[in-house]
Amino acid sequence: MNMKRMTLFILVMISLQGCREDVNESTSSQNVFESLWTILDQKYCFFDAKNVDWDKIHDKYAARMDTIPANSELLFNTLGEMICELKDGHVNLYASQNVIRYWKWFEDYDNPNFSEKLEKAYLGTDYKIASGLNYKMLKDSIGYITYRSFSESITESGLDYILYYFRNCHGIILDVRENSGGNLSNVEKIASRFTEEKIIGTYIRHKVGKGHNAFSDYYPMFINPSTRIRYSRKVVILTNRKCFSATNTFVSTMRQLPNVTIMGDNTGGGGGFPISSMLPNGWNVRFSSCPTYNSDRELIENGIVPDSVVSITDSDSQKNLDTIIEKARSFLKE
Repeated sequence: MNMKRMTLFILVMISLQGCREDVNESTSSQNVFESLWTILDQKYCFFDAKNVDWDKIHDKYAARMDTIPANSELLFNTLGEMICELKDGHVNLYASQNVIRYWKWFEDYDNPNFSEKLEKAYLGTDYKIASGLNYKMLKDSIGYITYRSFSESITESGLDYILYYFRNCHGIILDVRENSGGNLSNVEKIASRFTEEKIIGTYIRHKVGKGHNAFSDYYPMFINPSTRIRYSRKVVILTNRKCFSATNTFVSTMRQLPNVTIMGDNTGGGGGFPISSMLPNGWNVRFSSCPTYNSDRELIENGIVPDSVVSITDSDSQKNLDTIIEKARSFLKE
């Protein structure tokens, strides 16, 4: 290699090393950790509600960063461990190879209060499907509807047909167990079919500063009565711990209606609107940023207590009966 080429080679290597040092500095484990901690410190909305000492958590994890390689699986898992201390199902850490999620909001409960086997016993195979909703008229003239994801698109014409089909029944069971949320616009679409007057579905507050308690005033989110077919007879909403996020909001909204009864288990919560931010190394964090409240301005982050607490019993399950559905049927026939 002649002198000119050697000189060019050395200059290129020095240049590349310089770039590598800049990248390592910005994406070091310590810097990524500090960025994540600061984003949540300034924008997360439930520190006080969950009684979390975020400064103490900073010191606990900062001490471990010097020994953790940048962009490593160990760093990803350690940061995931830190965000799970918030105990919030809306807080996630995303990388190309994995997603950290907090699922103890339903995993820590022994009785799921739902069984696919029992659901099939009631729906059979001759149920109808419209707008993401499965529905059937039970033998005792009780309407039964299941809705397993608020991400499933709902059409106004589909709701018209379902409610007209159930127009002469004793009442409707709307089963949203195992529904982990989705699109809030579907909450409004369904709820508007069961109210005769304009109501406040939820309140929301926004962060207006970096402090943990820097929130705006309460902003009402209204539900207007639908101008199409509405249902005014008795309705029972079935819930369990996997009712999360938009489903949690739906249950909170529906329980204030005079013809609606909530039955089953506590919902799983998830009362914060999530947003996302990118970390210096390209990973993304998603977190609750805006707290939501029921019509009495009470936080719904920790779930909704049903009007009637009912659990599936082993004896009923062995007889192919869902205790919660049976309780709802008896209530609607009273």
